Formats: sequence, C-alpha cells, structure tokens
Amino acid sequence: MTNTSYREIWEVASRHLTLTALFFLPKAKKISLERRLRGKQEYAKLQQADWALVSWGKSGRTWFRVMLSRFYQLHFNLDTEYMLEFDNFHRLNPNAPKVLFSHNNYIRDYLGQWDNLAYYRGKKLVLLVRDPRDVAVSQYFQWRYRMLPRKKALNSYPPHGTEVDIFDFVCNPDCGIPRIVEAFNVWARSVPELGDDVLVVRYEDLRSDPAEVLRQVVTFTGTTPDPAHIEAAKDYAAYENMKKREAKNEGMRASGQRVKPGDESNPDSFKVRRGKVGGYRDYFTPEQLRVVDRMVEDVLDPVFGYSGG
Repeated sequence: MTNTSYREIWEVASRHLTLTALFFLPKAKKISLERRLRGKQEYAKLQQADWALVSWGKSGRTWFRVMLSRFYQLHFNLDTEYMLEFDNFHRLNPNAPKVLFSHNNYIRDYLGQWDNLAYYRGKKLVLLVRDPRDVAVSQYFQWRYRMLPRKKALNSYPPHGTEVDIFDFVCNPDCGIPRIVEAFNVWARSVPELGDDVLVVRYEDLRSDPAEVLRQVVTFTGTTPDPAHIEAAKDYAAYENMKKREAKNEGMRASGQRVKPGDESNPDSFKVRRGKVGGYRDYFTPEQLRVVDRMVEDVLDPVFGYSGG
C-alpha cells in the first residue's frame, strides 16, 4: 500500500467506531468528541512531521499542495500520481519529508489552546494566509456546492439544506469574516514568538510569483531546489492547467479521489473555482462592501497587509 498507510485507515476507522459506540450521546457532545479525536490524531502527526503548513480553508492550499507535490516528485524521483499527504512520499523515499497540512481547528480543540501557536514550536511552520474577504466568499461556495452535511455540522456552518445569502454568510461570526479575522489575529501574535521557525506566505504573492514562493518554502523547510524543478512544478500547477484537469477528472489524486467538481455543469462547484485576488468585490453592493471592508480593516492585525490597522 504505497499511497494510503494502514495507520491512516485505522485512524478513520477507529474514530468512526468510537463515535458509533457512543451513539446515545447528544449531537453537540458527539461533534465536540469528534473534533477532539481528529485533533488528537493530528497532534500525533505533528510530533512526527518534518514541517507543517497551516492555512485557513479556501486559502489556496490545494493549489500550493499540487505544486509542492510536483516539485517533490521531481526532486526525489517519485513515481506516483498522488498528492503529498503527510508521510506518503516519505514511505516511497526516506529522504522526502513528512509534512503536516492543517487548518489548525481540530488540533487547538484537542489541546485547548485557542490563543497561540506554541504547540508548533520546534517545527518549521509555514503560514499560508489570504485576504479574509476572499476566503469567506470562497468558503460560501464550498459550503453551498461541495461540503458534506456532516462536515457542515462538525464545523458550525449553516445546516445543510438552508438558504443563506452570501452577504449574511460572510458576516456570520461562526463561519464568516469575523471568525477568520479572529484566527488570523492569533497567528499574528504568535509569529514573533516562533521567531525564525515560521514563514508567512500570502496567497496574493503566490498568485503573482508562484515559482518564487515555492522556492522560498522548500528552501525554508530544508530542501535545496533545482530551478528546473521549480519551474516545472509551477507550470504543472498553473491555474488554467488545474482547471482543465479538474474538468476532465484528471490530475493528482488526494485521499483516494481526484480533485473534481461537485457538479460538472456548475463552475461555482469546482474545487479550482476562480482564484481571483480581490474577487469578493464582485458579489456585494457598495453598501455591503463598506460593511465587509470594515470587518477586516478595523479589526485585523496589519501584519499580513490586508488592513490599515
């Protein structure tokens, strides 16, 4: 078994067995328990990881992971069609790193630490950030067209089957801009504490110069890159190339499945949807835009460059 380890299968199975055995618990307690179980498993991986990439959902992680995976495939001469998922490349070549990809939500529930990133100390940490306004809009389409009902409940999104306007969604403190800004502010306070072991990468810079950002990340995490491999990885993961592969149900696999649209006839259901910097402005009236902008500009720490402080 070269791409999915028995440990990973057991992790999922044991989590489901535990939750099934506790079927009598109230729904809220089962959700809390599942989040802690997921966090416990993620924290165990963190202890083994060579480095970690933390991002909020819909911040460009899949795109970057495709690019990083292609680079490692070339650099370590790996014959696989799968994306990098923790230690699957390491099992093919022991020189390849173990990389934890995390949205940092379950692990903080397990540890009970919501106000810092101290548990990453001692690991190289890459923080991938994106303008919270673009993130929230992208998450709206993820919630509406791609997210499974149980995942909505697990992460406090509006229940499956409900009708929610996009403006109301991005203003929702449980799933919209306020929640994202709160998390980013924790990250901002943690960056100085982690010192030289943290690298902040902005989605906007990744869009403008993906090869340079990829070079920075692999160098920071301990790999000396061949420029030809960087360029090849950049070209492979180019937005239009990924969009075409998703439409054709081709390209790298992830967790046993190819990255594919929720509804092939609906462009908004694609995993690779728009990727437009500042695209959130296309969805709101001028009055709504003023509200949306204030939620970021008045509250978010300016260290990431999305607000004036």
